[in-house]
Amino acid sequence: MIDSIRSVAVVGAGYMGGGIAQSLARAGYPVVIADVSAEAAAAAGRRLVDEAERFEGTGEFEPGAAEAVRSHLSVAADIESAVAHADYIQEAVSEVLAVKHDVLGRISRAAKPDAIIGSNTSTLPVHELDVAVQGPERFLNVHWSNPAPFVPGVELIMGRHTDPRAVDVVKELLAAAGRSGARVGDVPGFVLNRLQYALLKEASAIVEEGVATVDDVDTIVRTTFGFRLAFFGPFAIADMAGLDVYADGFRTLQGAYGERMAPPQLILDAVSEGRFGVKSGSGLTGDIDAERVRELEAYRGKVYSALVRLRAEAGPSPIERRA
Repeated sequence: MIDSIRSVAVVGAGYMGGGIAQSLARAGYPVVIADVSAEAAAAAGRRLVDEAERFEGTGEFEPGAAEAVRSHLSVAADIESAVAHADYIQEAVSEVLAVKHDVLGRISRAAKPDAIIGSNTSTLPVHELDVAVQGPERFLNVHWSNPAPFVPGVELIMGRHTDPRAVDVVKELLAAAGRSGARVGDVPGFVLNRLQYALLKEASAIVEEGVATVDDVDTIVRTTFGFRLAFFGPFAIADMAGLDVYADGFRTLQGAYGERMAPPQLILDAVSEGRFGVKSGSGLTGDIDAERVRELEAYRGKVYSALVRLRAEAGPSPIERRA
């Protein structure tokens, strides 16, 4: 298996695959794209360059980004020629198991034996995909988020046969492209969609029960805890608020909504051990000494005030203006 990635192929140049190709080309990697036909790939190549020029013109991409995409992005006539010399191949075709099996089979037969192959599936477990891959030890899920040119987080999911070295090599690629790779388990929904769908389900229940409207739920999410989530994950936020406070809050919700809202054992264990979060010096995110608390408070104030300024500068979204 290769120990570093110098060239990339992206198979499936639609919205997600094209965004991934654009992101890696922008970072200076030679990227070859392939799609259902040579014509479709060529059209995608032109679109990605035009889009990069537009983003650079509006300040969304840094100066020189469009030229980086133009000079590093090329188009192949078919899958086999696209992947033949690539160190890393990103599959980004439709979320249909049979389609992915066919494409992954073609990729793995044509790719170099030491090339790493990543899928971009958002829902299909790796163990359902690797059966189609020759050399499954080099295969993993590399799940980018939409829109790929801007969202920095990427899920990395190993299969039953994945060599851990593949994860390390792909993490280096992602870091070079300004992305953060996080390794998660091979379960349906992984982490991103399991959390995202749980939130949407509860939000839908709130609307169905007549507690709040769709617009009001969206307003609450983006202006309260969603505001914080731009910089802190749920465990960090809980540590800052106090795990004992959360445990009590869960008990109230449990009384109203039943066991699905019971206090998580993870939080109960921490509280029973005297780990309440920032105020006790230790929580779910680890030890938090006095110096780190001061740094945290300064950072929190800095990023939250910056978000307020950004919000004022950008103005309300078109959806908010509609509401």
